[in-house]
Amino acid sequence: MPKHHTERHRTDRIGWLRAAVLGANDGIVSTASLIVGVAAAHAPQSEVLVAGVAGLVAGAMSMAAGEYVSVSSQADTEKADLSRERKELDADAHFELEELAAIYVARGLDPLLAKQVAEQLTAHDALAAHARDELGIFENLSARPVQAAFASAGTFAVGAALPLLTVLVVPEPVLVPVVSGGAIIFLALLGIVSARVGGAPIIKSAVRVVFWGALALGLTAGVGALFGTVV
Repeated sequence: MPKHHTERHRTDRIGWLRAAVLGANDGIVSTASLIVGVAAAHAPQSEVLVAGVAGLVAGAMSMAAGEYVSVSSQADTEKADLSRERKELDADAHFELEELAAIYVARGLDPLLAKQVAEQLTAHDALAAHARDELGIFENLSARPVQAAFASAGTFAVGAALPLLTVLVVPEPVLVPVVSGGAIIFLALLGIVSARVGGAPIIKSAVRVVFWGALALGLTAGVGALFGTVV
């Protein structure tokens, strides 16, 4: 008797994984860049810490609000499309059936088979069939504003806490290189973890995250050093 093969897919993680990776990445990059920029301007370590804490709180709230508003807009659009599709099904079910069959023909099915598939799916759940195959709305990928907001804000705070902890334990003279180096390591780990969870190539993911983070750190340090010299 053949063994039952169960495939593991990760597309159901896209919603929260995207928000979590975005939050953690922004937490590390923005807070570390803020710390490095202020420290490069020769500010006292206590002021650097205050700036970092303020950046953590403001950034986490901004991420939560931004994700909630953005994903809520997506959810509203999906609801509006589903409502419109429901009305179209009630108004002209035959036309909607033909439209669904045409979609399957365009994807490679024989016209007769496409008609049979459309009829069976319509009989089972017409709205779900049109949502999935006509509108591209999948239940496991649908917008979840609250989940996205919490995931983004929470991971931002965790990411921002890492460079902040570095400020607490590192002497002021070496603050800039140590925070910068630590941020690069944290970003590389984030890229590796997110790639593992999402099933993506690890090296490519880590390099992508580290490159943009290092660029942000370098630019901010340069601005901070220039500002400190001028002032």
